[in-house]
Amino acid sequence: MPLNQRSKVVTQGPERTANRAMLRAVGFGDDDFTKPIVGVANAHSTITPCNLSLGMLTSRVEGALRQAGAMPQTFGTITISDGISMGTEGMKYSLVSREVIADSIETACMGQSMDGVVTIGGCDKNMPGALIALARMNIPGIFIYGGTIKPGHLDGRDLTVVSAFEAVGQHSAGKITDAELLAVERAACPGAGSCGGMFTANTMSSAFEAMGISLFSSSTMAAEDSEKADSAAESARVLVRAIEQNIRPRDILTRKAFENAIIVTMALGGSTNAVLHLLAIAHAAEVPLNIDDFEELRTKVPVLCDLKPSGRYVATDLHAAGGVPQVMRMLLDRGLLHGDALTITGKTIAETLKDVPSEPRADQDVIRAWDNPMYTQGHLAILKGNLATEGAVAKISGVKKPVITGPARVFESEEASLAAILAGSICEGDILVIRYEGPRGGPGMREMLSPTSAIIGKGLGDSVALITDGRFSGGTYGMVVGHVAPEAQVGGAIALIHEGDLITIDAQKRLLQLEVDDDELDRRRADWKAPAPRYKRGVLAKYSKLVSSASLGAVTDLNLFDGDRV
Repeated sequence: MPLNQRSKVVTQGPERTANRAMLRAVGFGDDDFTKPIVGVANAHSTITPCNLSLGMLTSRVEGALRQAGAMPQTFGTITISDGISMGTEGMKYSLVSREVIADSIETACMGQSMDGVVTIGGCDKNMPGALIALARMNIPGIFIYGGTIKPGHLDGRDLTVVSAFEAVGQHSAGKITDAELLAVERAACPGAGSCGGMFTANTMSSAFEAMGISLFSSSTMAAEDSEKADSAAESARVLVRAIEQNIRPRDILTRKAFENAIIVTMALGGSTNAVLHLLAIAHAAEVPLNIDDFEELRTKVPVLCDLKPSGRYVATDLHAAGGVPQVMRMLLDRGLLHGDALTITGKTIAETLKDVPSEPRADQDVIRAWDNPMYTQGHLAILKGNLATEGAVAKISGVKKPVITGPARVFESEEASLAAILAGSICEGDILVIRYEGPRGGPGMREMLSPTSAIIGKGLGDSVALITDGRFSGGTYGMVVGHVAPEAQVGGAIALIHEGDLITIDAQKRLLQLEVDDDELDRRRADWKAPAPRYKRGVLAKYSKLVSSASLGAVTDLNLFDGDRV
């Protein structure tokens, strides 16, 4: 039976009187029972500025769906603010929320036999959570990004939320006063929208645009600008057409689409979290993708955009300069994108980009000319070695010391490392090791923005490195290596490091190596015992029991019934 007949099965026939009676109570009339039922997954909350404006977008979507001949059915899903939970126990719930969001959207849409779904998200995990659900269900769907925050301003410079984290380190180092710290806090986040640099939210929105599951130009719009609401309404109309044409997510989320997303992420200078999330979405879509694919594609594409955290500009500047379509057109013209990949509109990538200029405007320097890139190769590298046999993820472009060997400073938690940094106990040349923060051990792979920002604020960003089996915020930069796998909780080599052991990080060779001989590592491994799980009940306990390695996307439904969970 065609997909767009599913709601008719539920609502037609005398045996379905009760179903129709329930729907009449929520606004259906006699003529509405033949219309497609479209879910609107609304992640609105006042917990975070990222999702603050999503209720307004939902209202626009509902109206546009009705005008287009569909019946909207709105339901809520959750969010966690990474920025608010950062550095606390609450951050353990952030990556977990990605799975909760995906599960909740799947449950509502499949439980109510919806014909399609509009997913609306803002904060980091709303986005991959929504795409995981779309890929699993494979009913027509579209993602609407809530929009980026506008930059804060202080003393002639643009601020983002990362400015506040770095100011803590500057204050600890005596570089700024109490009053200056408070001034940064007050100015950093001026209104609604997701964190303004090319951090995780803007990275994922851009990746989704590149994949064709969001409308072109929508990923860099400011949350508070009217064009964002207009784009949301157009997204609703496009989805109704997709239902009529039976265009499903897996028609769009192909191997070619994932390669396009990775290439665009590299060109933009996006977040390390893109590796984790794209692997998870590919798993849900049953598309073969592995961590080594990122390294292979990285070498083919330059970093074209000068964006925070390591650059100068924010997402609204990128939007004004031509946005993701401008970057994509440049990549397409050089044969780096699959122009025949399908989008939610029914057009191909190439058809959608045909009117975009081949080169960026000369009156801006956010998007660099092809022969003048920020870096000649992509910045997200996959490192391997005896410390990460499954792989680890690092931003390597622009690092002043691409090769470093130094003594390990070992910490069993983020809190312990931050205390040492703020106390002045970390010296130039040290390599911080933060372990038991992985998917299973944390659980939840907390982001280490507080320690890395404190390192930057202390002026040690070019002389101190950090490795962890946890994650990094999209706002992190410097010589930092995350997603180390296997993680400490399952006996990965990161669990065997002793204080003072020499560690080598070689960005040029993509190497992460513990300078300890194999015999000694074997002895340590024989003596190692897994710590007891930190949680025995509730969602964190369930997550820890089910979650896979970060190298596989930290998914929770991998090989559940064949006894081969990794």
